[in-house]
Amino acid sequence: MGGDFGPPVLVRGALKAVRELDSVPEIVLYGDGPAIAGVLRELGEPEDRFPIVHCDESISMKDSPARAVRQKKNAPISRGMLDLKAGQVEGIVSAGSTGAMVAAALIYLGRLPHVQRPAIATYFPGEGGGSVVLDVGANSDNKPEHLAQFGVMGRLFAEALLGVAEPRVGLLNIGEESSKGSELYVAAHALLGKMPVNFVGNIEGQDILRGKADVIVCDGFGGNVVLKQAESMVGFLTRKLKSTVLSTYRGKMGALMMRPGLVKIRKEMHYAEHGGAPLLGVNGQVIISHGKSNELAIKNAIRSACRFQEMHTAEKTEELLGQAEG
Repeated sequence: MGGDFGPPVLVRGALKAVRELDSVPEIVLYGDGPAIAGVLRELGEPEDRFPIVHCDESISMKDSPARAVRQKKNAPISRGMLDLKAGQVEGIVSAGSTGAMVAAALIYLGRLPHVQRPAIATYFPGEGGGSVVLDVGANSDNKPEHLAQFGVMGRLFAEALLGVAEPRVGLLNIGEESSKGSELYVAAHALLGKMPVNFVGNIEGQDILRGKADVIVCDGFGGNVVLKQAESMVGFLTRKLKSTVLSTYRGKMGALMMRPGLVKIRKEMHYAEHGGAPLLGVNGQVIISHGKSNELAIKNAIRSACRFQEMHTAEKTEELLGQAEG
């Protein structure tokens, strides 16, 4: 029931996943049963195409996340987390309220042993295959040890998503020197050097897209600002291209010749190609999708959940952080 478009897009995304993914998962849909069944009928699918868990409540973007999760036990996010905790499902994907997803995961699933704060990680396109940035919004107030743990969790995410054996971990800062930045970042730099990661030191904002690190660690406040700015830049450049290059006949002809390259660039940069962002550090596979997700984004979010399950990232996180404790 979440996201900007509700059941139609999410149901189509589930259908796309079972039709196109190599390892076909069994998908359970949580939400308003009659509404979901109606979408399936409109798509020419039988109403029992997926198991449906009927939920007669929902959490809106205006609700207080923690309060809503506790009070609305029959909302899809709450029911899904409870079933994940009980082992009835192996992962959860939602395009609903990010705050509610984080709150529900902490309340019902809890953190993994040794994890002090969870983190939302996301993929950024860039040179050399792109990078993983975390935290991008789960925590706005962090301590040095939180950032150090993000480096370990980010390492595992990069191994699963990018296929990099020894991902380079960098700390986003205002300068390359270890003494740069606030007390938080100076202390985090020292701790990351002692963690079981390939720490390459501080990197600056302009280095995110230059491929200087496979994992970029930052606090949730700064990470969310970077994420939102990057998302707006893609839209800005697209509108600028249309209003300038495509405003003349010569420009349109040039764009037509460049179309294959432009399509490839758009595919690499568009969020839908990379699905959702995992909530790392909680006791279960939790994928948070963009509110504007289309069916391609939902399919890829489901793929990410399956990939994380196959890679046993939760178990590896617990092991590595246990080694680094103290």
